[in-house]
Amino acid sequence: MKFCKATALSAFFATATAFSVSRESLRNGVALKSAVAEAPAEVVKVRGPTRFDTLKLKWKGIQPSSSDESLDFSYEDFADAVDNTEYSFERNSIVKGTCVEYANGGIIVDIGAKASAFLPEQEAALIKPLGCELSDLVDLDVELDFQIISEEDENGQLLVSRRRIQYRAAWDAVLELQSNDAILEAEVIGVNRGGAICLVEGLRAFLPGSHLAGQLPTEDLVGQSLKLKFLEVNQENNKLVVSNRKAVVEQQMADLSRGDVVSGLVKALKPYGAFVEVGGMSGLLHISQISFKRIEDLEKVLQPGMQVKCMIIDHDKVNGRIALSTKTLEMEPGDMLTDPQTVFDNAEQTAQEYHRKMEEERQAREKTARDIVLGLGDSLDDLDGDGAGKSSDPLADVSDSLDSLLS
Repeated sequence: MKFCKATALSAFFATATAFSVSRESLRNGVALKSAVAEAPAEVVKVRGPTRFDTLKLKWKGIQPSSSDESLDFSYEDFADAVDNTEYSFERNSIVKGTCVEYANGGIIVDIGAKASAFLPEQEAALIKPLGCELSDLVDLDVELDFQIISEEDENGQLLVSRRRIQYRAAWDAVLELQSNDAILEAEVIGVNRGGAICLVEGLRAFLPGSHLAGQLPTEDLVGQSLKLKFLEVNQENNKLVVSNRKAVVEQQMADLSRGDVVSGLVKALKPYGAFVEVGGMSGLLHISQISFKRIEDLEKVLQPGMQVKCMIIDHDKVNGRIALSTKTLEMEPGDMLTDPQTVFDNAEQTAQEYHRKMEEERQAREKTARDIVLGLGDSLDDLDGDGAGKSSDPLADVSDSLDSLLS
């Protein structure tokens, strides 16, 4: 019994001592550290691996070797290559990219940035045929050039464009065509009160109604391809003006020559003659070239809107002007006053007869000129020859007469 009491008292004093140490350690934190440091080594337990560590060792799989002995370059070479590579993702920069996916309203493009770029549908192409799909304009998995048109958004994404690159290329092509003074073909895509709108290398060009050759700016023009030449090219103001009449006149003038018979439309009457439109060109049919007989009243012979056939007697290819004649097509003088339709019906045959007569007259003139030249040659031979009883000097007799008068 005494032993039990002694044991209980010992436990009480040990608890009290431990409690006092704990209170003291809470106050300054020093006693606790010293108690742990002074504790026997066999009391400190080593903590083993956790359950997570065990699972990680068991299920993390096969670890690849990190050795670079089999590689053609080292990690230092790779780091140098990265440092020396320039990334230009600034606005208006041209970068290479590959379209990877059609998205809502555009295309996802991989340009090598930290985030994929986005190509809006309106920036996919300069020329967009009616009814075409986005997949018809840009193909996937094909490397193309893109222009960056925005700054990075909050997700690091950039907007890119194909249309702006094609726009600059179109202007370069137009400027080259203008410098070569070329004739081109373009489709009419719309009309208005002033003329028509044509698509030239993907650019909208204005065709004034006054420069249409033999046509009016109506809806019938839409979809037609016309031959054009440039009137004004101004890239700074995005202004492009073209002419159909200029292109047609230049082409036709290259094929026309004096003596050709052409068909035309009387556009206006003047006191000195009539203006006839021939394939977009304006030709003058002077009143003196209408008939071999005198014309008292021009309106009784020709009227505006009348279809006529004329012969070209002169032309100005630089300004696209021609001089016409109908009297050369008359079989008898005055036929244009009495029966102009017969003159037009037989114009080709009459023109052939007229050319034959002109050729005969030309040959006759050449023969006459040749005879004159030969006759002069014979006279010179007689002057140079030694005639019997005549002096070789044609002025000898004259000089002898002068000597006799002066003696």
